[in-house]
Amino acid sequence: MPPARFFPLDLCQIFFNMKEAIEKVIQQEAEAIQNIPVTDEFVKAVDLIYERVHQKKGKLVASGMGKAGQIALNIATTFSSTGTPSVFLHPSDSQHGDLGVIQENDILLLISNSGKTREILELVELADMLHPGLPLIVISGNPESILAKNANAFISTGNPPEVCPLGLSPTTSTTVMTVIGDALVVSLMNKIGFTSEEYAKRHHGGYLGDKSRLQARLLQETQNRIKK
Repeated sequence: MPPARFFPLDLCQIFFNMKEAIEKVIQQEAEAIQNIPVTDEFVKAVDLIYERVHQKKGKLVASGMGKAGQIALNIATTFSSTGTPSVFLHPSDSQHGDLGVIQENDILLLISNSGKTREILELVELADMLHPGLPLIVISGNPESILAKNANAFISTGNPPEVCPLGLSPTTSTTVMTVIGDALVVSLMNKIGFTSEEYAKRHHGGYLGDKSRLQARLLQETQNRIKK
């Protein structure tokens, strides 16, 4: 039997301090999610997306810079896979020709924690020159920003402090942005009555493709039994 291993007291202390730090990060981010201000602006945003995409046959164009841009990309791809056509437009690339992806019936979803991101403000100006009057949905922690004040629907993150020990790196803010995006996606799925069958048409590969087709088949079999 191998001899028991004992860790020096200072290493044990580091281990427990690390666990406490991890628990604190999770707790603070969970609290930030619970403190997201749920206002009528969420409903307004969902209605705007429904009108522009599902009634006027436009699309959702999501954009953000840096970490916020990665969240915007995730939101766009999740919308597309759940029945609401969406694309991600990098704000810098928009100044080098990619702005042309925007069409007259589209709607912009812009993410900026500060509400003052230069590239996003420039994107708004350029998009308005191309197609005046495009509606804007803004997700930000700054309700007093120019971006927020120009929004047709402004969704506040609640501006939670970052859990980053420097208070600088986007951590809590991006967690909250992701959850807000999920809330919008799920609300649209409910509004359009998105089904497993429709999901399977858009997601052919992998585990989720198999699962969605199975769910659709089981639902169809249940409906057939009820009809009999």
